[in-house]
Amino acid sequence: MEFLILDTNFVAVETLDTYESFIWTDRYSSFGDFELYLAPTVDNLRYLREDYYLWIEGTDHSMIIEDIDIRSDVEDGNKLLVSGRSLESLLTRRIVWDQTALSGNFQNGIKRLIDESIITPNDEDRAIPNFVFELSSDPKVTELTVDIQFTGDNLYEAIKKLCDTHDLGFKVILNDTNQFVFSLYSGVDRSYNQTSTPYIVFSPDFDNLINSNYVSSKRALKTVTLVAGEGEGSARKKTIAAISSGAGRGLERRELYTDARDISSNNGETPSVKYFEQLVQRGHNKLSESTIVKAFEGKVDAQQKFVYGQDFFMGDIVQISNEYGIESTSRVTELVQSQDVSGYEVFPTFTTIE
Repeated sequence: MEFLILDTNFVAVETLDTYESFIWTDRYSSFGDFELYLAPTVDNLRYLREDYYLWIEGTDHSMIIEDIDIRSDVEDGNKLLVSGRSLESLLTRRIVWDQTALSGNFQNGIKRLIDESIITPNDEDRAIPNFVFELSSDPKVTELTVDIQFTGDNLYEAIKKLCDTHDLGFKVILNDTNQFVFSLYSGVDRSYNQTSTPYIVFSPDFDNLINSNYVSSKRALKTVTLVAGEGEGSARKKTIAAISSGAGRGLERRELYTDARDISSNNGETPSVKYFEQLVQRGHNKLSESTIVKAFEGKVDAQQKFVYGQDFFMGDIVQISNEYGIESTSRVTELVQSQDVSGYEVFPTFTTIE
């Protein structure tokens, strides 16, 4: 595996093919990261610099070099550890500067956050050159709506929170004209729940499920939340959010408190009804963090019958089943590529979908 190294002007300065080991992780709805171990030679230190970029074949993600760590060891020899995160981490460099209420189309709301923080901010010093927003035409993106308010939130955390609520992915890629291109996306359903695309199945029956662990837990589940907004004491504005209409009674009711005092109704733009819609949205966001945990983890062979990057991709929904007849419709949310003295490996990580 070769690494292409780009400088801060996106000029390719070196192709690196000699190293001890590496781990490269791409993710669906968060930034990826990498670690690269190699010898601390003069040439390596000349080309592997902070703020330079790395790319490997087989991924549309690029990584930013953030950490240079030279480790001296008399017995094992000196080692150079280079690490960093993917381009999505650029979003962590900005906050939602002003109180911002999003209402209406979901994608337009995300675009507004990025426009006002990165692309066309009022303060030109906040702009990141060559950063663009690519609109999605996927109905799973375009048909979503949003009602929420942010003040001072980290931009990355705000966007991730919104995307996680709707099980959407987001990415920032470097295109051929050296632009940072942000986009929202949702993978293709290749599970048994549809008939329009060929199935992708990992199972002992196909000899492509190497090992697996299945976990199901309701321990952290919450079904109803009391959302408290602005005000003090008994005068605080409150509302209730629930995961469904039948989840708020008897043994099925599991309560949670959500503090949303940061959401304001006094900005001159948000009417009372809209304010309470934003409180409910905050409650649903909080409930989404406390759901039933169903995990189908394990090692699959992603280089034989069904090949990652050819038959299925990041964000796609696939079918997994074990030897006990337990089946899971799961989304590809992570891909780890690694290489060391034992060889090259690539393993997807799956998140179970209800």
